[in-house]
Amino acid sequence: MNRLFCFGLGYCAEALAARLRPKGWRIAGTARTRERVKALAAHGYESFQFDGRLADFASALKNATHVLISAPPTVEGDPVLARHVHDLSALAPRPRWVGYLSTTGVYGDHQGAWVDETTPVAPASERAKRRVAAEHAWLAWGAAVGVPVHIFRLAGIYGPGQNQLVTLREGTARRIVKPGQVFSRIHVDDIAAVLEASIERPHAGAIYNVCDDEPAPPHEVIEYAAGLLKMPPPPLETFEEAARSMSEMALSFYTESKRVKNGRIKTELGVRLAYPTYREGLQALLPA
Repeated sequence: MNRLFCFGLGYCAEALAARLRPKGWRIAGTARTRERVKALAAHGYESFQFDGRLADFASALKNATHVLISAPPTVEGDPVLARHVHDLSALAPRPRWVGYLSTTGVYGDHQGAWVDETTPVAPASERAKRRVAAEHAWLAWGAAVGVPVHIFRLAGIYGPGQNQLVTLREGTARRIVKPGQVFSRIHVDDIAAVLEASIERPHAGAIYNVCDDEPAPPHEVIEYAAGLLKMPPPPLETFEEAARSMSEMALSFYTESKRVKNGRIKTELGVRLAYPTYREGLQALLPA
């Protein structure tokens, strides 16, 4: 029987679990808090608490045929490798597939130019630098122990409960204009489809950009979402105006602009995106 163990059974991992469980997969994973562990258990998942500190996971990992890592690295490095590399290495038989969720932020700023998986990484932020280090570490571990590790560089994630329709209804959406600024995005269901396709076609050491077909300026997405809701969009703000009240993380996103190519998920994995642009994705998220 196939058993997926997720270090970080959160938004993306649950979307994958929703595709696999009806096919007979057993799903297990971790959460940082006891409350979240209980919530996962209530949904029928084997759940364990993992907050980055050492814990006994040998029994939890037993019989894991596939492993997904979505826990982010810290200043101390990747928490899963730091705490449980020996548990993973001791699995017998070894996992048939390991996936690591990274970010397209590893490419840094390209002033709106296109990047693909062959583009050298040039991380600018400390978070992205930690992601690059984690990617290298996971690939090195996989090569050393003979486990097929796959890297998935995710663009901006949206989906149920996390999208511009929600922020518009909540009154927190901002229509910020920075000339030349574009972002790539991906619907969470398409992330799950890519992961499942990779599980079916494992390729040790593979790196995949996971994004849709149309990078776009963020203010255009807000305007489109407002049109779907038949409400006026928020007032336009220049980036210079908005920057005075933006968080450090939000500001960091605006320091980079690039268009991310997704050809490899199509040619190697045969993925056909359900939501090739933000338009289809937002339309599907409209309340019935």
